[in-house]
Amino acid sequence: MNARLKSHPARFRTMSEADVDNIMAIELMAYPFPWTAQIFTDCIRAGYACFVLERDIELVAYGVLSAAAGEAHILNICVSPDAQGEGLGRRMLRRLIDAARWHRAERVYLEVRPSNPNAIALYDSEGFNEIARRPNYYPAHKGREDAVIMARELLAEEE
Repeated sequence: MNARLKSHPARFRTMSEADVDNIMAIELMAYPFPWTAQIFTDCIRAGYACFVLERDIELVAYGVLSAAAGEAHILNICVSPDAQGEGLGRRMLRRLIDAARWHRAERVYLEVRPSNPNAIALYDSEGFNEIARRPNYYPAHKGREDAVIMARELLAEEE
């Protein structure tokens, strides 16, 4: 018998500075080269589209999108390692794409490590295509790692 209680569905809300400690706990678990708390705070204060996904009272995912001049850029998307594989990353990605549409962006860009095949597969399945590479973009344990640049066009009445 499973003693774990069934959790409530995850819900989105706008990220606040009060979330940064919980975000950093996930960020430090999820990435060997995490963002800093100051970067998240700066994104919130700059007015970027910053969202968290909560299940019960636990923060399980977050995302950050900047948008200007008809373009949007997904800067960070992360799911707690404990909650990965449940479709939460796809939900966050779709929420960020909706935010890009709200900002009237015509295309969305992102960078991803080539060593992250699960993320690449997710982005590909959601209509992103590789358009270029940035050499030596990310820090890595043995030097630097390229970034795969992906983009997706946002069509007017697309669902």
